[in-house]
Amino acid sequence: MAEPAGYPGDGHGEALGAGYPGDGNREAPWTEVPGAGNGEAPRTEHPGAAADTEYGDGEYGSAEYGNGEYRDGQYGGADYGPAARAACVITVDGSYAARLARHGDSWFPERWTLDGPEPYAVPLPGRQPEEPGTEVHPMGDGRVLIRRFADGRHNFALLYPTGPETGELPLGAVECPDPGTALRLLPPAPGGEKAYALAVGRRSSAVWLVAGGAFGPEHLAEIPGRCSGGVWLDGSGRMLALDREVGGRTKTIVVDLERGGEVSPLLQIADGSDDRLLLADPDSGLLLISSDAPSPGRPRLGWGVLGSTLPVRFPECLRVPDCAVTPFAIQPGQVLMPESCGVALRVDGPSGSWVGVWRPAARQVEHLPAPEGWLTGAGLWTGNGELLLPYATEGMPCGVVRWAAAGSLSGEAGDRRHPGSGEPGVGETGVGGVGPEDPDGGVDSASEPGPPEPVALRPVPLQQAPLGNLVTK
Repeated sequence: MAEPAGYPGDGHGEALGAGYPGDGNREAPWTEVPGAGNGEAPRTEHPGAAADTEYGDGEYGSAEYGNGEYRDGQYGGADYGPAARAACVITVDGSYAARLARHGDSWFPERWTLDGPEPYAVPLPGRQPEEPGTEVHPMGDGRVLIRRFADGRHNFALLYPTGPETGELPLGAVECPDPGTALRLLPPAPGGEKAYALAVGRRSSAVWLVAGGAFGPEHLAEIPGRCSGGVWLDGSGRMLALDREVGGRTKTIVVDLERGGEVSPLLQIADGSDDRLLLADPDSGLLLISSDAPSPGRPRLGWGVLGSTLPVRFPECLRVPDCAVTPFAIQPGQVLMPESCGVALRVDGPSGSWVGVWRPAARQVEHLPAPEGWLTGAGLWTGNGELLLPYATEGMPCGVVRWAAAGSLSGEAGDRRHPGSGEPGVGETGVGGVGPEDPDGGVDSASEPGPPEPVALRPVPLQQAPLGNLVTK
């Protein structure tokens, strides 16, 4: 079975089953410390290169940051394993969601419709129960892509309801001869017409188009190094950011899927740091970043603006002791106003998981109790600033809690109260976005118990920012 042309044979992908018919379908004041010993690393000439990055060098505590994408577990204390993955996947426009639901000991795909008057779920069981590791992915037309692994092959199909039955359109398969290769679906692409997968081999990674192409799975790009993550940077599904590990360090790169997988650097905060992109919003250019530049070996959560000369900042308020903090949704539609974007955070601690809400222009994180039955790590923002959190309980198998900017919570689908009601805690932390900083800095100790001490920040160059032309400054 021939491998795709130009594919170096790293053992992670042969397309099988061609013939897909192509249905397409509390921050301290910023302190500059000259001569901090970080020196400016060599720059590559590139349009829109960003200027300086600010970070703190204080103790990180035990907080961990993860994006839930890496299969091997940990990066310098940050958990990227299954525990951080969202319990369901939502399309970019928020119309549909998909998850692997469970009934007794049996697993089956389930599609949620979210854009109607009330959310509702449609089960899509196959001829036999699914394996627990099966991936599902909602498409923009309401069908659900499923990836099943069997006999060394990743088999793809589109599922759709047909009366009492489940219709299934096979799309082909990708075979991974090397047992050390892992293949997973990438987050939903803008538009919802196509779906992509990332195969990570021993020495290189491959990007595959697995739904929406003309002839079954198509090999699009081969990237040296082991990649993780996966964030879309534009509204057309062309520019894909991946976190690539080379030489023991991880940096974010951009893959141009319309130019044969051309690779360019995006995020390089310091030579010796591990820098990852967790989320991006194409409208505002807001980036959520994980980096250990402020405290080597211990990643911190920070934010920046795509193509801007503003520095990357690491708010003290986003450090929650003994908790893992993972951003999972950014408010869209805030064109040229990244500091105004709402950011939803998943907070995992010894006592369970809850939701945090933060904006770059704010100086506190507002902590909210998670609804009972929350599909952990899943949610989306509306353009007018409502945060939607899907949940499923025995009495309400398909529900959505809405959190408005004022902090009120309400339920949908017959449950007009917050399922796990309780008064949300107060606090919103963060760095000031642009402009002068609060001379007092920090967070009021009455807002959150035991806030960490402020950390002085110092500038470090953001070496590469090749996508500056995508965002108006």
